[in-house]
Amino acid sequence: MGLKSVSRRDILKSLTMGAMAGSVLRVIPTQAAEYAHHLVDAEKAATPGGSYTPKFFRPRQYKTLQSLCQTIIPPEGDTGGALEAGAPEFVDLLTSENSDYQLKLGGGLMWLDATCTDRYGKPYLDCAAPQQKEILDAIAYRANALKDPSLAQGVAFFAFLRNLTADGFFTSEIGIKYLGYIGNKYMPDFPGCPPVPDV
Repeated sequence: MGLKSVSRRDILKSLTMGAMAGSVLRVIPTQAAEYAHHLVDAEKAATPGGSYTPKFFRPRQYKTLQSLCQTIIPPEGDTGGALEAGAPEFVDLLTSENSDYQLKLGGGLMWLDATCTDRYGKPYLDCAAPQQKEILDAIAYRANALKDPSLAQGVAFFAFLRNLTADGFFTSEIGIKYLGYIGNKYMPDFPGCPPVPDV
């Protein structure tokens, strides 16, 4: 398999293969993730139209959160992305219950809008796609904060949001299906590894 055929989601998948065993979730334990998804699903089932009402983020902030989550894990092929998996709801619900998350994520969204307003004259959601990409590229890499300390808060915010979004996606029904996780199953024998194809 050539390097060009490896997608971003494949890389994320490799980082989260142990998610169901609880070894990779860096932000919250698996049980908490399952419970959060259950609460969101229950609220959607009880609401006409299956909608979710944000618990922490104001409506515009929540739209920004949705946009960022979908940028982090977009739909791919027949697999939904972060929006379809309920990652924004997951992030909002957990943030509503945790004051540290509120500071990191609420402050991060304010930083993002203020920085976009300074650079482009408008908040993140109102920026053109190339401007959104430019600011996200600037805060996607920790090394950028070393070169430009004014990006440090944005870099920390985006790293934390990426982790939470990945946790929300890969612990959702869509994410578990994508991983191909089948649980602990008894195997009467182990046939060994498949042969390595000739390259």
